[in-house]
Amino acid sequence: MIEIRQAALARAHGVGQVSHRPSQRRCAQDQGARAVMRAPLATLEIRAAEDDADVLQFAGVASATERSYEMWDMFGPYSEIVSHDAFDVTLAREDLDVPLVLAHDQMRRIARTTLGTLRLSMTEPGLTVGADLDRRDLDVQYIEPKLRAGLIDEMSFAFRIVSGQWSPDYTEYRITEVDIHRGDVAIVGWGANPHTTAELRQQAPRESVAAYLDAVIAAPR
Repeated sequence: MIEIRQAALARAHGVGQVSHRPSQRRCAQDQGARAVMRAPLATLEIRAAEDDADVLQFAGVASATERSYEMWDMFGPYSEIVSHDAFDVTLAREDLDVPLVLAHDQMRRIARTTLGTLRLSMTEPGLTVGADLDRRDLDVQYIEPKLRAGLIDEMSFAFRIVSGQWSPDYTEYRITEVDIHRGDVAIVGWGANPHTTAELRQQAPRESVAAYLDAVIAAPR
């Protein structure tokens, strides 16, 4: 396996400027691996329905900012970090269109920002996700028992790098701005970034969701 220092040496000679994006960016050494950030979910909770048995509340952190994780480019492994303010511009878009999907499959959408069923915001840990899931949806019926059983326990998001910069020794790449418009946040099977959380429960009143997310974020790991 190529060591990170060896890769950094090759990168220092092969990258034109520190502002250049990683070439052939991916999650694993395998040349065919996709370039997405992923992270395991934390706890999973489903409570008895009170007001609407057909709706589940999903909450989580799809991108843990200011936390490093391993990635690969054409030269080998490196550490990547997403700045906490990297989402500021993209989340401010009035036409922001991002779905919550299964395994990055755009045909398996279970919530969407344009419909108000998916809400994205920034909290201290990173990109925070809140979604209302319709249990009548076959994809929700498919994923709910797997989440409950812990068979599926990771999240990911697909995005475009707008800007970033390599460290002076080319061992770390910091992403300073991302674009998630027409990207996605996803529930996935495997991942590389171990720093996010998520929960699934029955629908609660909207005003209680913020307090609920605060409790999830503050809970000891």
